[in-house]
Amino acid sequence: MGLFNRRPKLPPAARPPLADGERVLAWAAVGEGDGVVVASNLGLWLPGRGHRLGWHDILKAGWSGRELTVTPAERVAERDGYLVVADCPAETYLLLDPGELPHQVRARVTNSVAYTEQHPVPGGAGRIAARRVPGVDGLTWTVRYDPGTPADDEPVVAETDHLVAAARAATTPTNL
Repeated sequence: MGLFNRRPKLPPAARPPLADGERVLAWAAVGEGDGVVVASNLGLWLPGRGHRLGWHDILKAGWSGRELTVTPAERVAERDGYLVVADCPAETYLLLDPGELPHQVRARVTNSVAYTEQHPVPGGAGRIAARRVPGVDGLTWTVRYDPGTPADDEPVVAETDHLVAAARAATTPTNL
């Protein structure tokens, strides 16, 4: 990068409360003075939130060329060996000078996914995913049911348990 192409540093007043070992990768101002979006090695800091969204907690992220849209996961239930998650409302941020932020968001969300596959279950379907969590050994397993799927029905739970166990077995290295 040339001297005149350097992006200014994140203003100290806009810096989120980073954890030990956390570092800023990219940032962008939102709209007309509506805060900043900050990507770190551990996750995404969004305006109006007092906490970071881990990369593994972002179900979807999209970039329109002007707007970043993020759909966080909401934890609905904890089952034996996996979490059931649902979509939180999507949040959209107008970024007038996005810099590297959209690239970092896409790369980090994508790289957090170790396994993902859609499966039919009784009365609907669900996506099983294994995500990498920074600083945590192993994978975190989640299931996101399609709308209308009876997630708490016993046949759905039993089939989901079976599908997650099979996915875990298929992704566990045998040469350790």
